[in-house]
Amino acid sequence: MPPSTTTTTNYDEMNATILSETTKPQHQQQTSNNLSEKDDADETRPTFREKVIQFYEANEFLLLIIFAIVLAKIYPPLGAKYLVPDISADWIMVMFIFLLAGLALKTEEFEAAFNQVYFNLFVQGFNFFIVSLVAYALSFVLVRAHVLDQSLADGMIICACLPMAINMVIILSKNADGDEAAAVFNSAVGNLVGIFLSPILILGYLGVSSEDVNLVDVFWKLVLRVVVPLAIGQIVQKTSAEIKRFMKQSSHDIKKAQIYALVFIVYTVFCTTFLEGNAVGIANILLMILCQFLLLVIVTVVSWYSLKVFFPDAPRQRVMGLFGCTHKTVSVGVPLINAMYDGNSNVGLYTLPLLVWHPLQLVFGSLLVPHLYDFVQRENKRLGRVDEKQLDDDDAASQYSWFY
Repeated sequence: MPPSTTTTTNYDEMNATILSETTKPQHQQQTSNNLSEKDDADETRPTFREKVIQFYEANEFLLLIIFAIVLAKIYPPLGAKYLVPDISADWIMVMFIFLLAGLALKTEEFEAAFNQVYFNLFVQGFNFFIVSLVAYALSFVLVRAHVLDQSLADGMIICACLPMAINMVIILSKNADGDEAAAVFNSAVGNLVGIFLSPILILGYLGVSSEDVNLVDVFWKLVLRVVVPLAIGQIVQKTSAEIKRFMKQSSHDIKKAQIYALVFIVYTVFCTTFLEGNAVGIANILLMILCQFLLLVIVTVVSWYSLKVFFPDAPRQRVMGLFGCTHKTVSVGVPLINAMYDGNSNVGLYTLPLLVWHPLQLVFGSLLVPHLYDFVQRENKRLGRVDEKQLDDDDAASQYSWFY
């Protein structure tokens, strides 16, 4: 067959196909389009394996903590004795975490303090003093009513005395159109101040005569395990451009390392707890979830209306303040508790309230984000302001980690 005939035949077939498609009834064309779209959707839909991986990555810390507690329950001597937790967890891992914290802490953000002095003082004061005071009052009532064990009540107070979470406050503030600069400043300052203030508050509420607590010994350990590595990290960050560049390029891997170090500390803590017969059963966990949720709701409501009274025409600051006033850090809290109470048989019970508070504040805060975002837009319109801040959720997710 000559080439021209072949070409003509191909064109005829194409035209016939096109004509057939264009002359189909409307509902048949729609069905065809829907099937095509469905095929495309099937191709882009994540597989079951990809969904499992996504779920694990989104909840890695929580899942590892659950696994570590279960593993500790199965065979406590491994983490309580054979892994030498007095050295590996109490010293090496704690110093490692605070060394990385010192390398990552951006103290240049502290200059922002002069812009919003009263707001920053309010957020820090509420986070450290008001939350701990409410926790103390609530735990006192629950203990007197024989609802809560004294050790778990002490754990609630310890959790309430800790500084705010770092990246979680920044992400939630940013996604709710809150004041991101204030979030960065307050989270950095809060964690630096908390290293010194939190132990003082904890010992002030619980007393220095608690089991195995010696005031001089506690502060000496904190200096060696917390302040020294933090200071070394800051000095290295300021003097070595190479290390600073490495920290920036390897931020994801460094956060992973911090997670694994924290999980190791939690594992050895609960191994010791189970080995010494201090039960952390399902009943205690469920009770602590209920108590911490009640405390979180109380301080959230109080902080929101307090911010409304003191900063009525600052919607973005109020949104950031809501998260900054109520959130607590797990990355600083766990090693700090371990440094203060290593050798104490109740250290697992002291840690449990913080491990419960961490996911609660994330879930509760995430549910509030869209409502707070709408609130900021409404308030800006009421005040006649143009919001120049445009959010980029994908960029926010890539820059920060929910872990802190």
